[in-house]
Amino acid sequence: MNDTSTPASPDSPDLVQVMLAECSAADADAVFELLGAHFTSDRAGVVPHRDEGPQPAAWSGSFCADHAPEQVAGVLLSGPVTAELQGGPVAVERLRRTLSAAFAVEAAGSAAGDQEVDVQLRLTNA
Repeated sequence: MNDTSTPASPDSPDLVQVMLAECSAADADAVFELLGAHFTSDRAGVVPHRDEGPQPAAWSGSFCADHAPEQVAGVLLSGPVTAELQGGPVAVERLRRTLSAAFAVEAAGSAAGDQEVDVQLRLTNA
């Protein structure tokens, strides 16, 4: 398990912003706990930050994906989770592969810029 202290600086190519939506708080916790077990995070064991408004609740966290984990255990979800990953291309790919090892992952969209990518995924039980 990695240290869950503050991740890399905001301009680091290893920093990935993760936004989870259209899911229960328990499923958001499960996804963030999985990621936090493999990557340094800003969460440090706290409940996901919740943004409420006219849209469904969303949870956010930052992870430093400076390596690719060797083994990732599967996690059960009570329903599908929409995950948006935003950051450097290599770091986003590391997080995507980690999620793919634990869940069935369906690409729901992506956009690429000069220095970062934005990928939307749908996570379900493997």
